[in-house]
Amino acid sequence: QVQLVESGGGLVQTGGSLRLSCAASGRIVSLNAVAWYRQAPGKQRELVASITSGGDTNYADSVKGRFTISRDNAKNTVYLQMNSLKPEDTAAFYCNADITYYTGSTSAFGSRSSGYWGQGTQVTVSS
Repeated sequence: QVQLVESGGGLVQTGGSLRLSCAASGRIVSLNAVAWYRQAPGKQRELVASITSGGDTNYADSVKGRFTISRDNAKNTVYLQMNSLKPEDTAAFYCNADITYYTGSTSAFGSRSSGYWGQGTQVTVSS
């Protein structure tokens, strides 16, 4: 019923930029709070940035001033603009979202909210 798909990863040199997208599709009522996480090989998954439904943002100290999270509610999409990339930013990036969706074929069936993870997109920064 609901899909969450990340895109925009790739290989970039130190100092370069990438923009990741996290797009929700399906019978969606609203895309609520969304967060980007990353996981490097051999390390735990860590929170990178988050944005509330109202647009309030929060960032990990390691990315403040370099990464910007934003959202386009009309497109049910959240973005992560990453500038001044460093080799230590190399990781698989995952989107996590709280989504309200219709439980049936029409709104008459009501709605509910659940958390979803995307499949991830790889970011590799070469030195």
